[in-house]
Amino acid sequence: MPPPAPSPDGAGTTVDGRSARWEVHREERRRELIKAARRAIHQLGFDSSMEDIAANAGTSKSVFYRYFGDKAGLQQAVGKVVIGQMQATIVAAGKTARTPREGLVNMVTAYLQMAETSPNVYTFVTSPSDAGALPQGELSGFFDAVTAMISEPLRDLLGDADSPLLGYWPTAAIGLVRTAGELWLKTPASRAKPDHRAMAEQMSDWLFDGVGQQVSPAHSNNFNQKEFHD
Repeated sequence: MPPPAPSPDGAGTTVDGRSARWEVHREERRRELIKAARRAIHQLGFDSSMEDIAANAGTSKSVFYRYFGDKAGLQQAVGKVVIGQMQATIVAAGKTARTPREGLVNMVTAYLQMAETSPNVYTFVTSPSDAGALPQGELSGFFDAVTAMISEPLRDLLGDADSPLLGYWPTAAIGLVRTAGELWLKTPASRAKPDHRAMAEQMSDWLFDGVGQQVSPAHSNNFNQKEFHD
């Protein structure tokens, strides 16, 4: 008598199990390739080709294309990891502060330190792709956190929630911190170049004291000294 045929449910379970194992393997391999690409870009430069990245990683570029589609896909994948790590560190640095101003200094300092750890990787994940498109998303998390850190104290300072300044200021802050920070990153080391903390304090002065010019000196002083509340 022939053995009973496997039930459809059992067959489905076997297939699902294989699919799950394959997905786990694929995700592990993808993480390995992202790590290898990050190392290659750090060593070779932000404008490295897919072929150079693959060779440095000890594999073929067809493997990278299979996992990421193209260089823009690799850029997005590396950026998600790198900027995610930056954001976590930066937000944690801001939470140790007693005042909004100190929080901004701490966050910008952490941002500059992490970007300087590997300028090539930072430039790779924040530059337009070969197709001319800007990378989406992750980097804005840092600037969103900066804005959230001081938006409410700014409202208290201005005393007018409908002030046009509240609409323009966050965008201006994003432009200042990123543009000045990236210029600092590209500037060769010299005695005249400020360190991380000094540069962060200077940018915070530009942001806070610039806003302070719109209000009375007494209110500006209160804003700089106001402590965070949970």
